[in-house]
Amino acid sequence: MAPSDTVVVCAFGDSITDGTHSTLNINDRWMNVLSRRLHNAYGNKISIVNEAIAGNRVVNPVVANSTAGPAAVDRLDRDVLGLSGLTHVIWLEGINDIGAGTATASIIPGYQNVVGRLHGAGIKVYGATLTSALGISGIDMGDNGPGHDASRMVLNAFIRGSGIYGGVEDFDAVTLDPSTGNMQAEYLPNSTFTQLPWDYLHPNHAGYIAMGEVVDIQPFAPFNH
Repeated sequence: MAPSDTVVVCAFGDSITDGTHSTLNINDRWMNVLSRRLHNAYGNKISIVNEAIAGNRVVNPVVANSTAGPAAVDRLDRDVLGLSGLTHVIWLEGINDIGAGTATASIIPGYQNVVGRLHGAGIKVYGATLTSALGISGIDMGDNGPGHDASRMVLNAFIRGSGIYGGVEDFDAVTLDPSTGNMQAEYLPNSTFTQLPWDYLHPNHAGYIAMGEVVDIQPFAPFNH
């Protein structure tokens, strides 16, 4: 029902876009912050759609019948390209693949597959860097640990340097504490009233705000569409 020149931005990814550790019912995920900035700047000719699923992966194998859904390469047509009026995608994903033991050499072709299909449909794609997964245990467990974090850096190097994206949203740079290799301390405490532990993977309210604030909104302006 929106005018045909409305900009439609899809936030595509996993739990860090879905909003794990954000504040319940407050809408303080990174794309909520970005949405408010875009609406303040450009009015109602722009819309953000969240198509993230916690636990989602870029490539197969996935956990059968899990709530994490099909891999990004399999759900792209339905969840992203199926959106009416889609113009842009911001994609942050890959840490669940690493946690599952998938090699970066297998994840990167998934990035290329999805980006190529989006470009083929005339969609502008922005790659988002993966935030810290170092953790504090010193072992690879779950989705973080020193080996997992090393793989994350390989993916980030591809996202930053491959040239396949229309731009890069450097969520890693804005949240990282270089002195520790983890997120900055103020982005770590859980910001919702649950029993979820600090996991050194998902940012809190302040971290999501920092991520939403670092995005350059100029490329999403309706007059650039």
